Amino acid sequence: MRARAQVVIRDTKLALARDALAELAASVPGLPTRARLARRVEWLGDRVQDLMRELLRLQWLPAPTLQADVREKAVLYVGSYLEQNADQQAAGANVAQQAIEQAGGRFLHHAGGDDGADDVAALEAGLVAADLVICQTGCVSHDAYWRVHDHCKRTGKQCVLVDQPQAMHFVRKEALLT
Repeated sequence: MRARAQVVIRDTKLALARDALAELAASVPGLPTRARLARRVEWLGDRVQDLMRELLRLQWLPAPTLQADVREKAVLYVGSYLEQNADQQAAGANVAQQAIEQAGGRFLHHAGGDDGADDVAALEAGLVAADLVICQTGCVSHDAYWRVHDHCKRTGKQCVLVDQPQAMHFVRKEALLT
């Protein structure tokens, strides 16, 4: 009889707790949605942490190498020396020029702007003369980007697209000699 009384007391407490929980849930509108969103936010936070760890891991890996032998070859750098971030972009172009020339290659340059038919002809001539093309996508016109992209795709020339000028610091003399 005591065991039965304990079961009744336990079941009563459990029923009262369930009723209190239901009342609380009813008093807070959108609680299930909020709980689901909270779980999603927690998952996204974990995902961001995983991605940050991956980014740090990749930053500590050796720099990606450009698989090209540029000795006695012409390399066309399409991108402006002077734009909004002149210091960074000039540094990127200068690093590329120094690395290419130290590796024994010939550095060609085109600003990649929209300066008329003469500019388009100069870009086409540079593309034809080049054995390898480096295009700094952040500071060339759309027309120049698509001309470079199309030419390299049609001719099978190796083309390196660089989004930020700082990425040119990864181009090393050793990478160009491999």
